[in-house]
Amino acid sequence: MQSLFNFIIKPKKERYDNKKYIGDSELLLNTEISDHQYISRIGTVTSVPKFEDTKIQKGDDVIIHHNVFRRWYDMRGNEKNSRSYYMEDKYFVSSDQIFLYKQNNIWKAVNGYCFVKPIKSNIVSEKEVPLRGIIKYVDDKLNDIHKEDLVGFTTSSEYEFIIEGERLYRVPTNSICIKYERQGNEKEYNPSWA
Repeated sequence: MQSLFNFIIKPKKERYDNKKYIGDSELLLNTEISDHQYISRIGTVTSVPKFEDTKIQKGDDVIIHHNVFRRWYDMRGNEKNSRSYYMEDKYFVSSDQIFLYKQNNIWKAVNGYCFVKPIKSNIVSEKEVPLRGIIKYVDDKLNDIHKEDLVGFTTSSEYEFIIEGERLYRVPTNSICIKYERQGNEKEYNPSWA
């Protein structure tokens, strides 16, 4: 099946990413279905839209909005699927809910978003430098900004993702406001829990 305007995506593993394995034991981190931090954000494309020009192809892994796979309770206490739910393990996803895609084992940002690595602060009371980071995945529309550039971004524009064990901020392209000169001593801040 092929949708006219939406991608059809299935979860990469499961809908929720709330289990950790310690040795042979499984540890359940969260039992709430509504907590967005434990919802899986990685899916696999099973079908691309018929009437949308896209670089994303069938079989690509994608980083998507946390509400796609989410379940919730209605006002009567009944458990419901998100509005993206189609059937079984398939979900309709619009292009504005996809932030990153993996093709040939290389992650690429979609138009409109960049992913930024936070950097460690030299100030003892702060763990990371606020509103500043190193570009990890860059939007092709940015002409003067490249991977590994040090940039600044606007307040409240960043949203945290853990991608392959690395903590990154998704920042809209239009929120990247300055390019700094790299000193070469900037250290990535990736806490051990990531």
